[in-house]
Amino acid sequence: MLGPFFLLSVIFLTFLVFHPSDSLATSKSSYLQELQQRAIDTRLYDQRYWHLLLHYRPNVFGGFTSEVDDPDFFMSQEGKTDPKAELLATLHQFFSPEAVGRSQQPAQCAFIARYSWLKKILEFNDERLPPLECPRFTSWLTELNPEKISLIFPSAFMNNPASMFGHTFLRIDQKGQTEHTRILAYTINYSAEVPPDAGVEYAWKGIFGGYKGFFSTFPYYMKVKEYGDIENRDIWEYTLSFTDDQIHALLMHAWELGNAYFDYYFFKENCAYHILSLLEIADPSLHLLDQYVFWTVPADTIRALTKYEGLIEDITYRPAKSTQIQRKRETLTDGERTWLERITEDPTRVHEPEFHALPQKQQVFLMDLASDYLQFKSLGRNEDQQHYRLLNQSILSERSTVRIPSPPFIVQPFTTAPETGHGTSRAGIGMGWREDEFFEEFTLRAGYHDLLDPDAGYTRDAQIELLAASFRHYEKRNQFRLEQFTFANVVSLSPIDAFFHSPSWKLNIGMETIRFKECKLCSNGNLSGGIGAAAETQLLNREVYFIFADIDANVSKAFDDDYRIGPGTTAGVVVHLTDDWKTLLSTGYFYYPLGDQSDDFRVSVGQRYTLRQNWAVRAEYNHRDHDNEVMLSLQAFF
Repeated sequence: MLGPFFLLSVIFLTFLVFHPSDSLATSKSSYLQELQQRAIDTRLYDQRYWHLLLHYRPNVFGGFTSEVDDPDFFMSQEGKTDPKAELLATLHQFFSPEAVGRSQQPAQCAFIARYSWLKKILEFNDERLPPLECPRFTSWLTELNPEKISLIFPSAFMNNPASMFGHTFLRIDQKGQTEHTRILAYTINYSAEVPPDAGVEYAWKGIFGGYKGFFSTFPYYMKVKEYGDIENRDIWEYTLSFTDDQIHALLMHAWELGNAYFDYYFFKENCAYHILSLLEIADPSLHLLDQYVFWTVPADTIRALTKYEGLIEDITYRPAKSTQIQRKRETLTDGERTWLERITEDPTRVHEPEFHALPQKQQVFLMDLASDYLQFKSLGRNEDQQHYRLLNQSILSERSTVRIPSPPFIVQPFTTAPETGHGTSRAGIGMGWREDEFFEEFTLRAGYHDLLDPDAGYTRDAQIELLAASFRHYEKRNQFRLEQFTFANVVSLSPIDAFFHSPSWKLNIGMETIRFKECKLCSNGNLSGGIGAAAETQLLNREVYFIFADIDANVSKAFDDDYRIGPGTTAGVVVHLTDDWKTLLSTGYFYYPLGDQSDDFRVSVGQRYTLRQNWAVRAEYNHRDHDNEVMLSLQAFF
C-alpha cells in the first residue's frame, strides 16, 4: 500500500527530472537569498573593507559616495552612492556567467577582489555557488610573479611646476630579480588620459576633473627612461614590507580597477592619492587617504608612509642621468674637464698623444662620462638629437678598443631623501617694524617650497609657492589687513656651466601692499615674470648667483590710470652658509613707461635658520621706494 508521502516524492522527483533548470534556478535563488540575508544581518555593507574596495568616501551631510566615476564598475544602478545596494547586487551577479565591466568578464573574474573577500567573509559553498575559472587574471598574475611591492617616487622637476603633483607609482618586484634585472619589473600606474597637444586646456581640465584617470601596467625601464633620463628627476624606491597575502590582495584590486575610471583631479585625486588607496587594500590598518582633504602632494604621501613603523623595508636611490653626469664631473681636474669637452665635440681626439698620456683608468672614465653626456643630449627634445647619437656611437666605438672594465662610481644625491624634507604647508607668526610703526603678522601657505626654505628632501635652487597669504596688524593705526596674497610664485634657478645651459625663469601672480605717493598702505595686484641665468660657486660653501630680465604689471588705485607696466632687472645670490643656514640677497630696478610713469628700486635680504625638520626662524629686511621694513618670524611646516 503506497502512502501519500511516497506519491509526493515521486511527483517531486519527476519534476526535477523533466525541469532541471527550474530546480537549479530555485536552488541558486535560495542560496542567493541566504547570502544576502547574512550580509544584511551582519551589516557587511558598513564594513571598512567593503568601502575601500568600492572607494566610498563619507559625504559632508552623511552617507557615502564612491570616487569611481565609471558606471560599469557598479553592479547596481545605485551602487555609486549606496553600499548596501551594491553589495546585494554584487552577490547576485556572482551567480551569473554574464560578462560585466570594461574588461567584459564574469563578475567573479572582473571583480575578483570583491569575490575573494565576500567568499571568505560569507563562507561561500562552492557546490551552491561554483567558482569560475579566471584564466586572464591567472595569466596576468603568473607574468607578474610578485615577491615585493615598491613605491616609486620621482622627485619634482622644478622646471615643470606640475611635477610636484606627480608622479608616484608601484613597482612589482618579481621573484628571483636582482638589482641589475629589477629594471625589467612591471609597474602599476594611475594617470590621466590626456590627448596629444592638449595645450592650455590641460591646466583647467586637470584642475576641474575634465580628464578620465585609468590604472595601467608598464615595464619599469620605460618609467626610468621617462623620469630619470629625459626629465632629469632623481628616483627614490621604497620597498614595502607587505606579506604575500597582502600583495595578492593589492594585485587583485589593481586587476579589478582595470574595469574603472576616475575623474582625474590634478590637486586631489591624482596618482599619489589613488596609489595610496591600493596600499590600504593591502593593509586596511593603514589610514592614508583620510589625511588628504584639499590636495595630495606626492612628497607628503611619502612622509605619511614613514609614520607607520616597519612599513618601509628598504630605500634605494636611482640618480637621474644629469645627476650622474654632474657628480662625475665634480671629480675631474680642470685639465680633465677640458679633455672631456674636447672629446664630446670630437671623439677622434682620443687618439692624440696628450690624451694617451693620461692614466688608462682615467681615459676610460672620461670616455664613459662623454658617452653619458652625449646619450643625455640625444634624449632631449632638440633638433640635434641625431648629431649627438652619431657622436655617442663614435665615442663608444673608441671606448670598445680599451678592454678594461669601467671603474665603479657611487652617485650621491644632491639632497636627502624626500621623507626628510619639511611639510609642504606652512604657517608662521612674526613681528616687525615698517616705517613708523610696529606690526604683528600671521602667514599661511598651502604649498610647497621657497628659495629660503630648508633644502633637505627638495630639489635645490627652485621655488614653487601656491596659495600663500599674510595677515598683518599695524599697532599705531590699529588696522588689520590682508598684507599679501600669492596665487603662484615659481622660480627656477638653473646654474649654467659648460655642459648644462638651461635658462632660469620666474613667474609671480598675486597681491601685495605697497607705499606709493600719498598712500602708505595700498593693495596692489601684481603679475610679473622674467627670464635669466644663474651660476654656481663654492667660495663660502655654495652660492648661486642669478640675474633676470623682468616684465612687471601692477593694478592699484594708488596709480594714475590705476595701473603701470614696465620692464626691469633683478640680480642676487642665494648663499648656502651651512646645511641649516641660508641667506638670500636680491636687488632690482623697474621703470614703468605705461600707465603711471614711475620707477621702483627694490632691495631685500632674508635669512633662514632651521631649528628642526619642520621648524625654522627667519629674519628679513625689505626696501622699496621710500618704504623700509624688518621682520622676525617663526615658521612651522605641516
